[in-house]
Amino acid sequence: MQKLSLKEIKAPIAEEMTIFERKFREFMKSDVSLLDKIMGYIVKSKGKQVRPMFIFLTAGMLGKIDEKTHRGAALVELLHTATLVHDDVVDDAHYRRSFFSINALWKNKIAVLVGDYLLSRGLLLSIDNDDFAILKLVSNAVREMSEGELLQIAKARRLDITEDVYFEIIRQKTASLIASCCAVGASSVNASPEDIAQTRIMGEKIGMAFQVKDDLFDYGDAEIGKPRGIDIKEKKMTLPLIYALQNTDTSQKNKVINIIKNQSHKPQKVREVIAFVKDSGGLEYTTKVMENFRIEAENILQQFPDSIYKTSLQQLIQFTIEREN
Repeated sequence: MQKLSLKEIKAPIAEEMTIFERKFREFMKSDVSLLDKIMGYIVKSKGKQVRPMFIFLTAGMLGKIDEKTHRGAALVELLHTATLVHDDVVDDAHYRRSFFSINALWKNKIAVLVGDYLLSRGLLLSIDNDDFAILKLVSNAVREMSEGELLQIAKARRLDITEDVYFEIIRQKTASLIASCCAVGASSVNASPEDIAQTRIMGEKIGMAFQVKDDLFDYGDAEIGKPRGIDIKEKKMTLPLIYALQNTDTSQKNKVINIIKNQSHKPQKVREVIAFVKDSGGLEYTTKVMENFRIEAENILQQFPDSIYKTSLQQLIQFTIEREN
């Protein structure tokens, strides 16, 4: 398939996305001047908007995009942004997508309250419009994201994450949100329960491929995506490393784990781990896993009637594993 830009992929929903930009800012409005100033900053610093694209394209594929679709997209963005603001406080992170984080500009107390405000705005948006099915889909995703984060923290202390545990972590942390996006899009146009369930599974497979791709960035030679070795420095067990450790002898495994536990602050030691993973076939294996998730997602997509929205969805799936950041 020809490699396309996000602008080309979202062509069928370009007008809807422009309208959504305006509506989303309206949903975030506050009479408190400080809060409204921060909301404006959040809107200005938003990323590629891939999540709303999944919602609008899925909705267009299964029905007619309407106000409910816009509210569903706003709910996802409000709740997801709330989790990101809180994450930056927890991680003491001062940057997000090359912009200063909320806590870096306005300190932790205000950042936590901003996250709470975004969460409440999302809940009220759905409750005020009786969008309970959509609210349930997104709330379940937020719950799973929290559980996945805590599972990763619990396991990271011992560096004993198996492939099965790794897949469960990324299913909850990353894939659950994209799964909810596709399901919200379907639900917003009153698709059948069967179609909603299938789009949710499709979104989960896309999310899995997306995160596995993210793990590969850590081993890239080009200065793209995440800085090289950042996961190793942060003692995160990702699939390339898990595979390499599972396919080596006990002595080498213990040596690598010792480096990660005690010497991951040393650039030379991080390079040793990267070389070990590459020599063990960890990148080839991880790429194969990513491709399998993509194929599973596309197989589900093929069940739906052909349309410009379906074509763009397929292109967006491809984009998630070909992106360079």
